[in-house]
Order: sequence, then structure tokens, then C-alpha cells
Amino acid sequence: MSTKPTLLLPDEYLHDATLAINQAKKRVVFTCMMLTDDLVTDKFVDALNKAALRGVKVEVAADVFTYGELSGHFIPTKYFTKKTRETNQMARNFKKNNVKFHWLGRFAYTPFTGRTHTKYCVVDDVVYSFGGVNLYDAGISNIDYMLKIKDTALADALDKEYDRLVQADQGRYASRSRYFDSPYGKVLVDGGIPMESLIYRRACQLASASSEVLYVSQYGPVGKLNRLLKKTNSHLYFNTTDQASPLSRLVIRLTLLLTRNKTLYKKDDYLHAKFMIFTMPDGTKIALTGSHNFANGGVILGTREIALETKDPAIIKQLEKFYQDYVA
Repeated sequence: MSTKPTLLLPDEYLHDATLAINQAKKRVVFTCMMLTDDLVTDKFVDALNKAALRGVKVEVAADVFTYGELSGHFIPTKYFTKKTRETNQMARNFKKNNVKFHWLGRFAYTPFTGRTHTKYCVVDDVVYSFGGVNLYDAGISNIDYMLKIKDTALADALDKEYDRLVQADQGRYASRSRYFDSPYGKVLVDGGIPMESLIYRRACQLASASSEVLYVSQYGPVGKLNRLLKKTNSHLYFNTTDQASPLSRLVIRLTLLLTRNKTLYKKDDYLHAKFMIFTMPDGTKIALTGSHNFANGGVILGTREIALETKDPAIIKQLEKFYQDYVA
């Protein structure tokens, strides 16, 4: 059984997923880069604990980059700030309540290599994915979205991908990029090998064949993709340094120095959504949407990502409406 995908804004996603988890019967599988227990996410975290206590399989993974973002430390056992102490308490509560919880990336060589940027939540047969929402207070206020899809086969496939992700992280290895088909298009998965990204490579292939491209990301394009976008009719929307945090500001400044690109994004809120819509010479539209920023920094460092390549008119129409309402 499947339903049409629905684009949810960050607060809608958080609310909808929380309700679903409170009614879950068989499984909850969740991963994202940033997860904290704060005033915004408290009900979501509480729902995870309650689901596990009533016997639902609940598996949760987040990246230790959470600690860096909170200005604490990249090692979860360190206690530097109130927020990092609260995050450590969240992890302890998960384990106490039978949630199978994993910090990802603890064994990475640097704070920026081997990150897991993948984001999805599976609740029974419902999937929330192919967007960029991190579940912490600032993440919910970003310009972003997730797609909600009820599809048993897709839910099963992402459940298996989660097992593969955790196994690779615990084994301290990366896996090759791969894809699988779904009724909505190809699901692309980057496994974290440095210099190898199926998602970035596919973005380059589609850009080279396009007559027009809409590019939306928190960072501007760099590398081969940037060179290809300069050769076609491209509309680039990414943050300026005014909207960014100190770390993101540094990345944006470096990107602008390398590319000299100008952004069409003029709004005050931080843009965290990541999608591209490619218009082919025959008028066909193809979208790439997910966790990948389409910048090659993550490619070089070996970042785990997920994306959907789709020709589905219903999904593309919702992405275009999101662009008109929140980005343009």
C-alpha cells in the first residue's frame, strides 16, 4: 500500500512524526545528523521512549557532530555546556528505555570526515525522508522540508539501509554508493567513501543534459557541478554569510572565493533545503531532493547522504510551490 508523497515543513514534520510514533505498532527507525532533547523536540524524544517501553522496535542514530554544533565537544563523554549535558542525558534515557541508540562518527579521524548527513524516519510503513531537517531547536526554524510517503516496500528498504549504516559505522568502514528503485524514482545512497558520491555524480550528469536548472541549497555549487551549471541557464539560491552560523559562514566565504557565484536568495531565514530541478531540452523535469548539499566538500570528506531522483509530477509540483513560497 502506498500514498502520494506530501511535502511537510519542519514543524509539520516534527508534529506528524511525533503523532505517528505515539501510534506505532511495530517499528520506528530514525537517523539524522543533529538530534537534541530541547523544548522544541521534547515531545518527539518522549514519543520514542514511550514506543520502546510498550514493545515497539525503536532504533535511533545521530551523528556526534551534534556536540560540535552545540559548542561542546565531538566526543559524547565530554561535558562542556548545559546543552551537551542534556544531550548526554537524552542518550542515557534512550538506553534505559530500551531504545537502541547509536552515536555515529565517533571514530572519524577529524571532526569533518566520516559524517552521517543522512536523514529519515520510518514509522511502521510511513517514511519521512528526502529533505534536510535536523531535529533540534534551530533546525526546526530553518527553511526546509521532508517528504512523507506511506509505502511498505520503501519503509522496508530504508529499515535495511539503517542496519547497513550502523554496521558500517560500528565497523569503522564506508560502503560504496548505491541506489534502488521505488515507485517515486531512484533512491540514491552515498555510503561515505571519500571522493565518491553517486548523488553528486548524478547531479553533474543531469546538469550536463539540462537546458535549465533550479538550484536550492544551503551552500553554493563548487567543482565540476559548478562548472556545468555555468554552461546552462541556472538559477542559484543559497545562503549569504548574513544568515549563517560561524562554521557555515566560513564555508560560504570559501565557496564564494572559489566560484564568484552570486545567490538569488534574499530572505532572512537560513536556507537548509536541498533540491535541484532539471528541465531537459524536451521540457521533461527531473528533481533531485534529499540531504546532499550538492557541494563537493562533503564528497571529498566522505559524507553519508540520501536523495531521491524523481520525475513524479506531484513531487516536483510541491517542490516548485515550496520554492515559490519560501525561497524565491
